[in-house]
Amino acid sequence: MKLDQATILKLAEYLENCELNAQDTPKITDDHPEMDWEDAYAIQDEIKRRKIARGTKIVGLKCGLTSYAKMKQMGVDSPCFGFVTDYGSISDGGEVKCSELIHPKVEPEIAFITKKALKGPGCHIGAVLAATDFVMPGIEVIDSRYRDFKFDLKSVIADNTSASRFVVGGNAIPADQVDLRTLGVILEKNGEIVGLAAGAAVLGHPAAAVAALANHLGARGEEIPAGTLILSGGVTEAVAVKPGDHVNLRVQHLGSVSMKFI
Repeated sequence: MKLDQATILKLAEYLENCELNAQDTPKITDDHPEMDWEDAYAIQDEIKRRKIARGTKIVGLKCGLTSYAKMKQMGVDSPCFGFVTDYGSISDGGEVKCSELIHPKVEPEIAFITKKALKGPGCHIGAVLAATDFVMPGIEVIDSRYRDFKFDLKSVIADNTSASRFVVGGNAIPADQVDLRTLGVILEKNGEIVGLAAGAAVLGHPAAAVAALANHLGARGEEIPAGTLILSGGVTEAVAVKPGDHVNLRVQHLGSVSMKFI
């Protein structure tokens, strides 16, 4: 680690306040170019600790920048990982208040719910599928706190991978009953198709993203507990939304899920 504890605490407070107050900021590596990966995750961990201390529930984990399209869009070459909260959970068909966000975008996701714990190192697609109870369609609303969505990977990790809001719904299908690589994914905004892809857009197989998460946590002595909701990462490029927009996701065999922006 390159940053001292006082700086990590200060940056965590600053970034979380940017989230809670819907205030943007230049990326933090502008002022702290010496930051390393451990610093970035330490800041994210401190944000999580602050939330839990105030009574927020951590309701799931998320993989970010896992599709090749998303990596290209954001100019990075590896995925990152974060968490989602109870206040970020939106009911199927529910409303998202844009006044609480800075510049929201939506991503179609395949969500996993585990029935067994997963721990790396050495976690692989087969282990993920064996530990998965079922999969569902989901939409994640990302809302980077960085001005104009301009950031590097260390900054976005510290910012909890732009986590904001999410919805899951549709059909809960056992993972062994579908081929997650070939699942067709259609994202619609106001009735028009704005994203079209297959599950393989996520690292070749959505379960590969979950395996990468398990291996990441395993390197830190942690695991994915049984019963965990995991958003495996955006299947397509993120799509900007504004008040009045209605977003619907259809995933082959898994049904549909939607949300409105007000």
